[in-house]
Amino acid sequence: MASTDISKVRNIGISAHIDSGKTTLTERILFYTGRIHEIHEVRGKDGVGAKMDSMDLEREKGITIQSAATYATWKNIDINLIDTPGHVDFTIEVERSLRVLDGAILVLCGVAGVQSQSITVDRQMKRYNVPRLAFVNKLDRTGANPFRVLEGLREKLRLNAVMAQIPIGLEDKLAGVIDLVGMKAYYNEGDDGEKVIEKDIPADMLEKAKEFRKELIAKVADNDEPIAEKFLMEEEPTDDELRAAIRRQVIALQLVPVFCGSAYKNRGVQKLLDGVQDYLPNPTQKENAGLDLDKGEEKVIIKVDPKAPLVAYAFKLDDGRYGQLTYMRLYQGTMTKGDFIVNTTNQKKVKIPRMVRMHSNEMQDIESAEAGDIVALFGVDCASGDTFTDGTVNYAMSSMFVPDAVISLAVAPKSKDGANNFSKALQKFRKEDPTFRVHRDEESAETIISGMGELHLEVYIERMKREFACEVIAGKPQVAYRETIGAPAEFNYTHKKQTGGSGQYAKISGKIEPLVVEEGKDPKSYEFEDDVVGGRIPKEFIPAVDEGFAEQMKKGTLIGFPIVGVKVTLSDGAYHDVDSSYMAFKIAAMAALREVYFQAQPTALEPIMKLETVAPEEFQGALMGGINQRRGVIQGTQTLEGSVTVTAEVPLTEMFGYSTDLRSATQGKGEFTMEFARYSAVPRNIQEELHKKYLEKRAAEAKG
Repeated sequence: MASTDISKVRNIGISAHIDSGKTTLTERILFYTGRIHEIHEVRGKDGVGAKMDSMDLEREKGITIQSAATYATWKNIDINLIDTPGHVDFTIEVERSLRVLDGAILVLCGVAGVQSQSITVDRQMKRYNVPRLAFVNKLDRTGANPFRVLEGLREKLRLNAVMAQIPIGLEDKLAGVIDLVGMKAYYNEGDDGEKVIEKDIPADMLEKAKEFRKELIAKVADNDEPIAEKFLMEEEPTDDELRAAIRRQVIALQLVPVFCGSAYKNRGVQKLLDGVQDYLPNPTQKENAGLDLDKGEEKVIIKVDPKAPLVAYAFKLDDGRYGQLTYMRLYQGTMTKGDFIVNTTNQKKVKIPRMVRMHSNEMQDIESAEAGDIVALFGVDCASGDTFTDGTVNYAMSSMFVPDAVISLAVAPKSKDGANNFSKALQKFRKEDPTFRVHRDEESAETIISGMGELHLEVYIERMKREFACEVIAGKPQVAYRETIGAPAEFNYTHKKQTGGSGQYAKISGKIEPLVVEEGKDPKSYEFEDDVVGGRIPKEFIPAVDEGFAEQMKKGTLIGFPIVGVKVTLSDGAYHDVDSSYMAFKIAAMAALREVYFQAQPTALEPIMKLETVAPEEFQGALMGGINQRRGVIQGTQTLEGSVTVTAEVPLTEMFGYSTDLRSATQGKGEFTMEFARYSAVPRNIQEELHKKYLEKRAAEAKG
């Protein structure tokens, strides 16, 4: 980096709903900071594509799949910047980026405002306490209205949002922005908007600007005493006082300043960068906590100090042509090429052979890095989410939130020759993406991949073909159902086996019942309670019963999917001095659950997705009809500037092929996004059909 002064570093991410213009904004930031010398568009006619979309797939589809890292220098600050995907299928990319960032820019479309994915991204930012600025983009488009977006930020996201700027003109008349802190107007001139011209506020906008400045000061005064005193005395704070107060509140997560512009039309980007410098925290201003593994995961505060023991977090892996590239965020200490570092997950010691700073897919070699930096290392083998230290401390950074997979596919290489590359590809993808799961189904001997949605798995299948020259045959998508019980049932089971030598004996009794989850708490899939008194079952066999039930929960006998939401209470039993063993009690528990399962009124659960569909208004009837046909429940519609947005909850099972149907129903003008919402009971007739299919499959396997 240009400077080693940590107060001049900003680690920021850009995240938003799909198609809000994140990558275009990043492209402009790189151009204005001098990192690139010409601008290319995302779906560029020139065939170059945006700098940050370095994968061929990203350029073809015009979407961001992997988060890309780069760095830039603006005025006197160094910015580590991560451009994240907006598509819900790649949600882990956003999670892992926010996990290591100190601040973020939430980009919103000036026309559509707060969309479903904006809500998800906002939830992720709140999970990691990331301070943010909002940037209302696309104000050059017909129907753009930043004040309506401001309302959305307050109502839908419950953010204390306030305008830090207002635009001069809108749609095709968008000329520049007014900074409400310095009370000056800024216009972009030059072919690519590279010249920022400061002028006085136009006379016809002065009153409006004063009103919005007053609102800004009032909002800041709510949580800031020095400003509140001046506000009550009707004194004007100085620009520097106001900036410092806004900065304090952004860092304390109490305020979200809203910036305006159009990245595509080169308006307002430089002033947004000034906002990053003025309001977002440097690495020392965001508290990071680690877990001390030597003290039973006791929480420790990590100090951003280059002289303290090293603590670094591997948040992303990439397999390049030179081997594995590991992206690291340094939280504490200093890292130098040639140093030995220890992976606290497996206590392995590794040497750093090469260290680079990333600029999308280009790299620049560096000798050392300090606390607060984001760098990439070659030749360090680890998994995503591992923590590294210099060996003097044994800390782990708290882990990322990894959502459950909702969809699975059976995959196999097309030819025998591809088998080697096929397993290599699966190993690589599994290592770099915690939401991509691979397992082998023992019964059908198939390799099953699971992920966050159709597009997620599609991209990986396409990557196998391109990066590993491995053609893949994929089966039909399989939804991740679950099973649960609807009523309590008592079990009383004796496991006896007498063959030559010592036999097996275990007797257990108790009950299974639906697990009650407190509101707002995450549902636990299974809970075990030991109520055995008087040593009727020896203590050492109790874990065996727990293990047996847990094992049997992995696959229910209703439709062959994991059982969730069950509480098991073990109340009595018996044992034999010679014939009882750990294994006997485990088998007894597994058999007991199978025996009483159907008395407990088992129910099949299916994943319900939150769906948001946008299309021109004339297709509203077709949209709603299509959703109703798919067992969807419409929750709301919103009409804006000739387009309608329909939000609904739809079972994932019914969503296959929706993109094709939507395109044909809306003449190719409809778009949709969906994300997992919750599990819900399937209708009785569908449950019976699933049960029948499962029994047929088992019968066929037994014969085969």
